[in-house]
Amino acid sequence: MSRIKTAFDRLNAEGRKALIPFITAGDPDATLTLPLMHTLVEAGADVIELGVPFSDPMADGPTIQRASERALAKGMTLRKVLALVVEFRKTDVQTPVVLMGYANPIEAMGLEKFAAAASAAGVDGVLVVDYPPEEAEKFGTAMKLNGMDPIFLIAPTSTAERIAHVATIASGYVYYVSLAGVTGSGALNVEAVAERLPMIREQTGLPVGVGFGIRDAATAARIAAFADAVVVGSRIIEEIEQSTAETACASVKALVADIRRGVDGVQA
Repeated sequence: MSRIKTAFDRLNAEGRKALIPFITAGDPDATLTLPLMHTLVEAGADVIELGVPFSDPMADGPTIQRASERALAKGMTLRKVLALVVEFRKTDVQTPVVLMGYANPIEAMGLEKFAAAASAAGVDGVLVVDYPPEEAEKFGTAMKLNGMDPIFLIAPTSTAERIAHVATIASGYVYYVSLAGVTGSGALNVEAVAERLPMIREQTGLPVGVGFGIRDAATAARIAAFADAVVVGSRIIEEIEQSTAETACASVKALVADIRRGVDGVQA
């Protein structure tokens, strides 16, 4: 059983919802990524989404774009991201780690080589923003053969047919993008998201995480009332931007712990 399924099964038994924070590997530099990952766990993360920086992101807003630019400027690469996961696993063998990024670095390494290396590093799931589900069977197969979950985005514009297709190749959880825009948007319509989730659940029995536009404990609590997981990224990156290297972990811990309290204020 994968670490991701184990985490969701445990939370379901406890009547709780998952908190999935996102940070970009190598932002603001590689020396801070590992401490930040452990800080996220201490603050209540159930799964960590670790962003693989890429020069031409299509779904990321300005905040995460800046994070990728900083990481790339400091020399972060896909292989170095995997090395960070190896280091994380030396002291944490329970918290699931999901890599989130784009196809280009994976294709440059080679899909099969990447799948084997990611599995060996201790990665539990991979979300590739620009792998269309209709063309992702090879990706899904490579992930599952190496004991990892292929995770896919579902958009407000996704049809029932496309969601059903995602359900045939995805595992772990599905990530519902709460709005038709980029990360960090302030245009979150909670009621619209709530109306959309029953249709998604008709097509898949996987847990549904919701992200994009969640910035505080109050919004996280509203999303947790009907989603299985709450994903928070841009707001955490902003906290890192506004901090020094010495204060970043403490600032991020306070923010994520507050969001955790919001999520836990909702009974499953």
